[in-house]
Amino acid sequence: MPPRDSAGPLPSAPPAAAEPLLACRSVSKSFGAVQALDGADFDAAAGQVTALVGDNGAGKSTLIKGIAGTQPFDSGEIIFDGRARRIHDPRAATAMGIAVVYQDLALADNLDVVANLFLGRELTRRAALDEIAMEERCRELLDGLAVTTLRSVRVPVATLSGGQRQAIAVARAVMGDPRLVILDEPTAALGVSQTKQVLELVRRLAAQGRAVILITHNLDDAFAVADRIAVLRLGRNAGTFAAADTTKRDIVHAMTAGETAAASGDAAGGAGGIPATGADS
Repeated sequence: MPPRDSAGPLPSAPPAAAEPLLACRSVSKSFGAVQALDGADFDAAAGQVTALVGDNGAGKSTLIKGIAGTQPFDSGEIIFDGRARRIHDPRAATAMGIAVVYQDLALADNLDVVANLFLGRELTRRAALDEIAMEERCRELLDGLAVTTLRSVRVPVATLSGGQRQAIAVARAVMGDPRLVILDEPTAALGVSQTKQVLELVRRLAAQGRAVILITHNLDDAFAVADRIAVLRLGRNAGTFAAADTTKRDIVHAMTAGETAAASGDAAGGAGGIPATGADS
């Protein structure tokens, strides 16, 4: 793992898995004449954080939406837990154990933390809301993620900081105990201290044995928490790098030139060495 910041080490992840939990093979997606993904490969291993980076239009959002089932791939193969799968809608992804925290978080600002976590899946007892059970479950979930900055789980979400809101969105996503968690730009617009809190949460998810995909434009964040960094360029994989064995210069070069010679040393066996050609998304 690369060096962490001066505030101390983040939770470590388990050793690399023998094979990826998720493997996308030669996936493609077009929107009319625009080829958003052009035979892209991508892996995510259990117990690891895989950062997904690339310039605007590289195909990151399209790849994630295909995995999440909101915009299924036109062609290619998805292998999850060693089996070929078809993800045709978000419910299929959820049933497989895939959770996504989108950048807008989709929280109800007027509701408190407990209500947000259980929105649409409230617990009942004798035909009435079981507020005590929901609050206990909420506290257990937040304690498990080491979210300790909330003064109360009964405060409206609108009063929380950006980092706290992100933590609540992550907690809601892991309520179903997913095996793969996808985080879309979780540190966007956050301050330094809030960013640190969120990155600690990202590493903690991996330390619990989950596969984590971190979509980010911030290479500092990627190197702070990622085990592997996958680069998309023009809809294809321009290299998958072991974070401990590469540099920001290598990543920027892959993002802009699409060369893959520096992608050696990927211990998890990810998709590297694929020529970066195709239409921009």
